[in-house]
Amino acid sequence: MSDAPDRRRPLWVDLTILGLCAVVFVTLIALGNWQVRRLAWKVDLIEAVETRAFGQPVAPPEGPVTADEHAYLRVMVAGVFDHAASADVKAVTELGPGFWRMTPLRADDGRTIWINRGFVPAEREQPVITAPDAPVTLTGLVRISEPGGTALERNRPDSGRWVSRDVAALSDWAQIDAAPFFIDADHQGAADAWPRGGLTKLAFRNSHLSYAITWYAMAALLLAGVSYAIYDRRRGSRPRLNDPKIVDIASRRRY
Repeated sequence: MSDAPDRRRPLWVDLTILGLCAVVFVTLIALGNWQVRRLAWKVDLIEAVETRAFGQPVAPPEGPVTADEHAYLRVMVAGVFDHAASADVKAVTELGPGFWRMTPLRADDGRTIWINRGFVPAEREQPVITAPDAPVTLTGLVRISEPGGTALERNRPDSGRWVSRDVAALSDWAQIDAAPFFIDADHQGAADAWPRGGLTKLAFRNSHLSYAITWYAMAALLLAGVSYAIYDRRRGSRPRLNDPKIVDIASRRRY
């Protein structure tokens, strides 16, 4: 009587699969932990924005400016616009496609600060853009420079094409020495005047908790699947009473 061939996978194959599953499990847990850290960061950011953006306006910061300490800080500044050095930066807002009108302000304290005066729609008939020559006092939010461009486009100062508010590049293009940040100005003038200021988005999407739960759930499902596979493997390796090999050995012993 010939023995039936053993069709089980070699042990090294199972160990390789188990090792790969362990790597995936650790990766899923790490991704979940990363989302938890991102959640804490986003909550702190939202609290900081609410504190800075809706507080009493202060003087623009001096010295180094960081996103953690100064982004969305409400400030007040007075000075005179240099409209000849204005630049238009591509933008899409709730009002449609258009551009941000960026204009340097010669502040009373001697500094030059780039001001995002607001949004202007890209229409066939360009709307009338106000350009006050008299000294102005404005309030707005400190914003951090956006160097280089976007993920899809780059700034092209030589052709006057701007897709991000890169303060350093704008200053080089305009040949001025400006502060390393810009200010999103509140709307000035009549309600229907252009540029339309005060369009800074202060609502931040916070989906990190759901992402963390998703990664942890996938890790739990993987662990459950591997545990069942190990259990099934061990169960399949146990000798069964009706196994032909066992029956043959028992019959030989009997005689």
